[in-house]
Amino acid sequence: MSPVFNHVSIVAHDLETSLRFYVDELGLEPVATPNFGFPVIWLSAGNCQIHLFERPGEPPSYAHFGLEISEFMPVYLRMKELGMLDHVTFGNAMYELPDGGMQMYVRDPAGNLVELDHPDASSIPQDEVPEYMRLADLRPQEGNALSATLWHRR
Repeated sequence: MSPVFNHVSIVAHDLETSLRFYVDELGLEPVATPNFGFPVIWLSAGNCQIHLFERPGEPPSYAHFGLEISEFMPVYLRMKELGMLDHVTFGNAMYELPDGGMQMYVRDPAGNLVELDHPDASSIPQDEVPEYMRLADLRPQEGNALSATLWHRR
């Protein structure tokens, strides 16, 4: 039997601010959370969960988790408006992948790196998204890389 992904836990410097980001901006929903004796909130993310822990410390630079978004432009425009696009960590805030999907990198209020994945880059008006970049234009995509996909369940 192979393991199935269940949840990811991340730092929240201000639990309410992080909660508002994940609920108001990304549409996640709070779910019942046990009392651990310190501030924590569990959020539903599809078949998995995100656990927000109010704790000190900085999040790791490159470690991240990905959330699939159904609409790209409204989320992109909002993240840009909020100044949350991450242009530094991977050299650009977004990349079109070889399978035609798009990944966009943002930092949440506590500085956690979040990858927002959209399955259809062809639906994105490139002239309205200056950060749009094809990974294949930056790095050659050969062999197994050509069949790589984030959407293995489809």
